[in-house]
Amino acid sequence: MDKPYGSLEQHFDLPKIRTVGHDRPLQWLRAGWRDLRENLGASLAYGILLSAIGYAILAYAADRPYLFIAAISGFMLIGPLAAAGLYELSRRSEEGERIGFLGSLRGLARNADSLAFFGAFLAIALLAWERLSAILFALFYRGDVDNVTNFVAGVLAANDNLYFVFAYLMVGAVLALVVFSLSAIAIPMLLDRDTDAFTAAMTSLRAVQVNFDTMALWALLLVAMIGIGFATMMIGMVILLPLAGHATWHAYRELVR
Repeated sequence: MDKPYGSLEQHFDLPKIRTVGHDRPLQWLRAGWRDLRENLGASLAYGILLSAIGYAILAYAADRPYLFIAAISGFMLIGPLAAAGLYELSRRSEEGERIGFLGSLRGLARNADSLAFFGAFLAIALLAWERLSAILFALFYRGDVDNVTNFVAGVLAANDNLYFVFAYLMVGAVLALVVFSLSAIAIPMLLDRDTDAFTAAMTSLRAVQVNFDTMALWALLLVAMIGIGFATMMIGMVILLPLAGHATWHAYRELVR
């Protein structure tokens, strides 16, 4: 059912948000899997391309632990933008159309200015997280930081790095919550409607506010999928990233009236 309007709707002209059950994230994943199979070639093209870019970034950051960790968590911040073409594939499938990889890229031009503006916001958030990560390392980490292996061993073995772990997780969690709340369904909305980036971000924030428990579960599922992707050296990301992108489209379609 629809949730009554609250403070955000009183100040901004936002679409209505539906209240959904806790079981819906699994249904979004099922629908996303269906879209992936129906658009297999184009979906896997996105998965391969983005996995290759992610692997190159991690390889570059391998001897820079603070940058390596920031790159992994930062991937989650820019994921909604990276999956924009996948939303377009799902949108066109919903309309009974079949397009390829290049066709999905052309669809991004429909609301290019708002997409670019929102992309700039995500890029700023990523740069802010990279700088914050470096500062947290400088202030709290005690041990060798010459490579990722020594860093992990230092975190696991040294009790004097507990402050670092706590500070890193707390700061990262706050930033992730803000970015996720503003972007969870914003980019699919920009592709689907003639609206601006601010309205899309406020709509996403309202959707998370109204369905906080469900969206928290959805965020955990996304983090788990991305974590599996990185744990498999980006191989699993070839499938999991397109799956998450297609599923996010269905989350948007169900949440926003």
